[in-house]
Amino acid sequence: MRSMVEGYPTLPSPTTRARARQLRREMSLPEVLLWRLLRNKGVGFRFRRQHPVGPYILDFYCPELRLAVEVDGIGHDMGDRPERDKARRAWLAEQWIDIVSVPAAEVLRDVAAVADAIRRICLERG
Repeated sequence: MRSMVEGYPTLPSPTTRARARQLRREMSLPEVLLWRLLRNKGVGFRFRRQHPVGPYILDFYCPELRLAVEVDGIGHDMGDRPERDKARRAWLAEQWIDIVSVPAAEVLRDVAAVADAIRRICLERG
């Protein structure tokens, strides 16, 4: 894996890129619903979906703001996942990428409100 070069995060491996392509085809329902509102600058900023950064794949990523949006399902609270998420957050922070976590249940309950909250966060950062 390459290190930080000229402000760009570590490049993903071919395996990570292939996994990101697969995840784009197999997005969860909350991810699909949120993507419908984020795509095509739906909140005023360009987002990428299932974007690989280093060894990780971000659910949604705004390169302009270095902001990731993660849709967290119940699996994020089980087993060793909390420790892995903590290490992931630390690594992404070293790459100057901030993360906004959104519970999947909240996306299912009111996706428009979630998209509006993301828009407000983007406006504050931009």
